[in-house]
Amino acid sequence: MEDYKRICVITNIGTHYRYPIYKQMANEFSCSFYLGDKVEVPIKTFDYNELPGYKKTLKNHYFHHFYWQSGSVGLIFKPYHYYILDGEPYCLSSWLILLLARLLGKKTIAWTHGWYGRESKVKGIIKTVFYTLHHKLMIYNNYAIGLMAKEGIAKEKMYCIANSMDSDKEKALRDTLKATSIYTNHFHNDAPTIIYCGRIQKWKKLEILIDCIKQIDQEGLTVNCIIVGKDVEGVHIDDYAKKQGVESRIWMYGPCYNDKTLGELFYNAHVCVSPGNVGLTAIHALTFGCPVITHGDLPYQGPEFEAIKPGITGDFFIRDNTSDLKAKLLPWLNIDHLQRERIRKAAFEEIDRKWNFHYQLNIIRKVIADFYEHA
Repeated sequence: MEDYKRICVITNIGTHYRYPIYKQMANEFSCSFYLGDKVEVPIKTFDYNELPGYKKTLKNHYFHHFYWQSGSVGLIFKPYHYYILDGEPYCLSSWLILLLARLLGKKTIAWTHGWYGRESKVKGIIKTVFYTLHHKLMIYNNYAIGLMAKEGIAKEKMYCIANSMDSDKEKALRDTLKATSIYTNHFHNDAPTIIYCGRIQKWKKLEILIDCIKQIDQEGLTVNCIIVGKDVEGVHIDDYAKKQGVESRIWMYGPCYNDKTLGELFYNAHVCVSPGNVGLTAIHALTFGCPVITHGDLPYQGPEFEAIKPGITGDFFIRDNTSDLKAKLLPWLNIDHLQRERIRKAAFEEIDRKWNFHYQLNIIRKVIADFYEHA
């Protein structure tokens, strides 16, 4: 469809994990990309110059949580027909783009979290107006779509875009994975291993995981735990583990960006636990066959929680409740080889069903096609 070549993507930043899907979009749809230079909390980006279709870096000017993207508004006057935006009400320049697009007869598409379920009344009104201005909404999960429909946003304009990482590369890699002695060699025991993978931040509440391991240890059971990631907020979770007397159970692995290594770590772990909330960690873990446990207070979750099917690809515990985490965790630590294989298979099927960039590309195709169908 020739109109695909008239897609303009304006986003606050080129997040590192988004490179694979952006590259697929560039190759298939010939999109033009205008990427912001920074966000409030520093995050890993890809090299913009490596992305086919990259046009320009936009300057983000922050005023507390609000920001303006210099150079973004003028793009509405270029010969693009479709504009994919972040769908962030905090982006003031997006409001002007949306209004001008209506006047000029151009189509706007949000690629956004949408609703969380913890919005105040005022924020809910602002979001409703903002999303109503968009012609189409690509939302990360169905949970948010359900909340937005209750707020009066037309369900027919919303599509579940899900999320993905480097899908084809990781799928090929998972076919090479096998059980290894990586944890036995490190811990010098055959006990089950829990993995956490992600940045070490206060709101990830890893202390709950350490407390849970201590409770298990006090019951005379042995469990190992590997923590993969960089401490970006001075959490010093290793010091907390020492204070709780379980430092010998914890492997502070540090940051790792090698998918082959991460694949081995996830594949050989019994379960991934993310106590504070879960985001792409869920997709990463399930991609390599590892079930995920996180809390079940959905308004305070990342959209990727929807990939967790209780009893099949993971479970949910009562938020901030260490005893409930232990209760939900123990069954996953006591599975046999055949059960572990069934869990891996279920995890792979969930990722292949929805959480990959092929699914996302199909959603983008459908969004554009539906503009024609309802013209």
